[in-house]
Amino acid sequence: MPRKTDQMLARYVGEIEERQQFIDGMVEAAQEDGRDLNEQELELVTRARDRIGECNTMMQPLEEARRIGAESSERIASIARFMQAEDSRPREVEYRSAGAYVLDRWRAGLGHEEASQRLDVFHRAAAHQTTTDNPGLLPESILGPVVNFIDAARPVVSALGPRQLASGSWSRPKVTQHTNVAAQSAEKAELVSQKMVIGKLPVTAVTYGGYVNVSRQDIDWSQPQVMDIVIGDLAAMYASKTEDVAVDAFAAAATAGTTIPTGTPTPESVAGAIWAAAGTVYAGTKGQGRVIAAAPPQMLGLIGPLFAPINPTDSQSQGFLASNFGQGAAGAIAGIPVYVTVGLADNTMLVLSTAAAEVYEDRIGSLQVVEPSVLGVQVAYAGYFAPLVIDAGGIVKITKTP
Repeated sequence: MPRKTDQMLARYVGEIEERQQFIDGMVEAAQEDGRDLNEQELELVTRARDRIGECNTMMQPLEEARRIGAESSERIASIARFMQAEDSRPREVEYRSAGAYVLDRWRAGLGHEEASQRLDVFHRAAAHQTTTDNPGLLPESILGPVVNFIDAARPVVSALGPRQLASGSWSRPKVTQHTNVAAQSAEKAELVSQKMVIGKLPVTAVTYGGYVNVSRQDIDWSQPQVMDIVIGDLAAMYASKTEDVAVDAFAAAATAGTTIPTGTPTPESVAGAIWAAAGTVYAGTKGQGRVIAAAPPQMLGLIGPLFAPINPTDSQSQGFLASNFGQGAAGAIAGIPVYVTVGLADNTMLVLSTAAAEVYEDRIGSLQVVEPSVLGVQVAYAGYFAPLVIDAGGIVKITKTP
């Protein structure tokens, strides 16, 4: 029967391995995207690291006790070998052929003792025990990590770079009328004069969040621990929701661009639409910011094969790889990086300047409160988020007719 000490040590080792795999998975995802860990991921890594340290601390006295117990068992077994003689009688007999069995029957009839012993063992009725006879001794194993299909990436939000919300009310100053300069009509004639007008764009922050009430039993008995999984899922859903909100706001305010006609597009038609959009973006932002493009997976699946990553010397693009079709940077067309985001509707692309759109955020993160009366822990995850369109002319929508 397995020792309780071994079971607890195995549980700690399994938990350490699971949390290390969890950390490695987040680091690997960030490395593949070529970015640092965000605040949400750093928070989860810190929680996992602290738990690994706690497990190692609790394992030390158990390991020492197990070592002493193992040494004692070996010493007792060594003494027992000198005190007992091993039973030389066979415990199991398997005849290689019917002839070997008949031969032992003949020898037993002649009084051959070893043949009689083999026949006795062979004919002995053995009770066969299988796993169905002792289900209470078979532990139920959980193969981790938990399968959870959710993408917490925020390609457009990350490309723009969330800005910290200030306290109080929020607005963004913007020049709505510039000064003027013109040729002097004649010597000593009055120059042209025009005042500068600076307006403000209101920033409306909205609180996004959710919560779950987890029982104390679920927290204590689950393996892997359910609390980390719940917090991670809430954080991922917050990221997904805020990406959708930002992309929807930019798409709604965007200036209409080229419509790619029905049928399979050509590389020239796609590149031409993006070049035209880049010209419109420049007119709106006067070259400020970086120009980026955003596309849904469906749209990129349509145009990706047009720009193959094979000898793209004279192409408008270095090509796309299907392995990069997750959310994030997937490639570039005409030098403009294309980010895949599920926030955009099918058959729609956005070309925009990072100076034409901004996002503001104050992430609260996870909050917990204990409910002693029901032995529960209520956990919430929230943040304040606001997308802001600085200039609609710097955001261009390209559509594909189905």
